[in-house]
Amino acid sequence: MQGDVLNADEFDEDREPLENASAFNVPLNDPGVFNEHAAARVPEDGAVQSPQALNDLLEEALTPGPERDEDTPQRLFLSGPRKGSSVKGRKLLKPEDAKKVSFNPQQRLLLLDTWRRSGLPAGDLASLVGISKHTLYAWKKAFDEQGPAGLMDKPKGAPRGMKLPELTKRTILMLKETNPSWGCQRISDMLLRGPALPACPSTVARVLKEAGYESVDESTRPHPDKVRSFERATPNQLWQSDLFTFVLKRQNRRVYLVAFMDDHSRFITGYGLHASQSASLVLEVFRAGVTSYNAPREVLTDNGSQYITWRGKSAFSRELEKRGIQHVVAAPRRPQTLGKIERFWGTLWRESLESSVFLDMGDAQKRIGLFIDYYNFQRPHQGLEGLVPADRFFGAASEVLKALKARVAANALELSRNGIPKKPFYLAGAIGGKAFSVHAEGERVILTREEGAREEVDLAPPPAPQPVEELPDPVCPQGVVTSELPDAANEPEPLPGTSALDALNEEGGVHEGQ
Repeated sequence: MQGDVLNADEFDEDREPLENASAFNVPLNDPGVFNEHAAARVPEDGAVQSPQALNDLLEEALTPGPERDEDTPQRLFLSGPRKGSSVKGRKLLKPEDAKKVSFNPQQRLLLLDTWRRSGLPAGDLASLVGISKHTLYAWKKAFDEQGPAGLMDKPKGAPRGMKLPELTKRTILMLKETNPSWGCQRISDMLLRGPALPACPSTVARVLKEAGYESVDESTRPHPDKVRSFERATPNQLWQSDLFTFVLKRQNRRVYLVAFMDDHSRFITGYGLHASQSASLVLEVFRAGVTSYNAPREVLTDNGSQYITWRGKSAFSRELEKRGIQHVVAAPRRPQTLGKIERFWGTLWRESLESSVFLDMGDAQKRIGLFIDYYNFQRPHQGLEGLVPADRFFGAASEVLKALKARVAANALELSRNGIPKKPFYLAGAIGGKAFSVHAEGERVILTREEGAREEVDLAPPPAPQPVEELPDPVCPQGVVTSELPDAANEPEPLPGTSALDALNEEGGVHEGQ
């Protein structure tokens, strides 16, 4: 653009010509809308002598014709800069003097057509008619996408007649009175699902507010962590292992119990009870389970010193590497990862250990093994939909399952709790007119006199020893520690060509020729 001469070359040549103007309800040639003769005087080639000339044409084109009512207000437009002005296409006005200019759909269409014919930039034409260039671009986009319908006025607010029915209001109030803890969103969802009386949450809030309800800020509390669980698809994909400790009541001696559980079926594949929590115990139990039920693909443990070590590799890790088994270690202070076997420890304690009194370590080993047999083959598991762990672990191997079940004692749970049942002993009578009674309490015989005094009676041993009834051996594999050095399994392996005797030779403990 040079001087005040406007050329059509700067206008986008790809713009489509104006079509479908008849889509408006009011024809464009209506003299009450705009002056068609003045609009037609805009040259087709876009060569307009000056902005003032274009502004005069627009003002004359948008001036209502003689047939329009006189009470219709006429629109005033800003005039462009005169020749020699420092600001081109703009006029400085005070904020109170600037008024928002509005156009009807026909005038928007005329402005788009004039913009196309004139070739003016959007900013220059927009300043001439008192709108922003963004509005002009928005009109053009709407026209390109929807045609003349895109320039029509959009209705504002809710459609007329859209009032909430009285039935919906009463339903909202009834739901709130019946369920005071329900919020607006919950009531809105119930209305949509139930009686099909739709009302958005904001409408529900308005109805409740009109009924006298008030918003009250309540302090929030953290929600409990959602339950997360995992389970392998088939048996022997993953075993879980952990240690449990308790005290033998008679000996007042702390012992340690280790077990391996199949993740898919909750089947206990091996257990072991020992006086110390050593790596040797874990290794023996693991080897016993692998011998009976084959090796798993993965083993999940915690960070106990029996399983891992901070320096080098533990004996358990080396054992898994030799067998090609992946070792999965749970995060520290996260017992939920080993939740299945942790739950088994709770079951074992509540149903057996809490009320059991063991004679010695051997008795405890057998009776805990009997409870594990009961757990594997007889006790229904809620996490398995009422099945026992053996049903899932063996699956199609019905013959193996049948043979193992035949070996499980029918009263395994009772034997694990109380041991071998003792034959009852009770004697009552009267001597010299005084009543008395004699009964057995465990291994003791108690004499109770008439006045209630109790006295333990020492009985002479029988002349011939009677055969002692023994507990049946459990089916579950048991790991037994034979080494007296519980931590020897975690010692590093000797280097090739070296021996443990080398250290003794250096100290003078072993001499040649001895």
